[in-house]
Amino acid sequence: MSAEEPQDGSPDEEEEDEDLQYFVRIGMTDLDGTKTVERGLTELKGIGTRLARHVADEAEVDRTATFGRLDDDVIDDVIDIVENLEDHVPEWMVNRQDDFFTGETTHEVGNDLEQTRRQDINRMQMIDSYKGIRHKRGQKVRGQRTKSTGRTEGTIGVNVEQIREDMAEEEAEEE
Repeated sequence: MSAEEPQDGSPDEEEEDEDLQYFVRIGMTDLDGTKTVERGLTELKGIGTRLARHVADEAEVDRTATFGRLDDDVIDDVIDIVENLEDHVPEWMVNRQDDFFTGETTHEVGNDLEQTRRQDINRMQMIDSYKGIRHKRGQKVRGQRTKSTGRTEGTIGVNVEQIREDMAEEEAEEE
């Protein structure tokens, strides 16, 4: 073993572990601090790979850097950009354009995304639109075929084992 190679449990490794934040909190979600910035941001609902890359570029952060090793100031910059995405990305890139009630263009992330989705589905059900009726019935909404797929009522066809058991019971009763 040479003198240049660090031994297990060396002070360098302990310092690196101390600098690492294992959880980075954005909104109501804890992100894994051991992953890269791009990968960590994709764990947040409403942010995919492309948007995560755009956020990292906007915050002037190396997207391959470990998220938990960044300075607190840099992490705060990333959090600010994620919370105000509609100001930092083009309009075609946001997920909520021209909101039904307010008319604003916003980008929903995390729990807000799920809440607005539920509200939209409830509104469609209340006004009895075609999509709302399909949601109420539990049927497919987006025009998929339903003749042979999407069946929820158990198995269809002949249950051979059940028939054999019934026949064996009948024969046993006859004897």
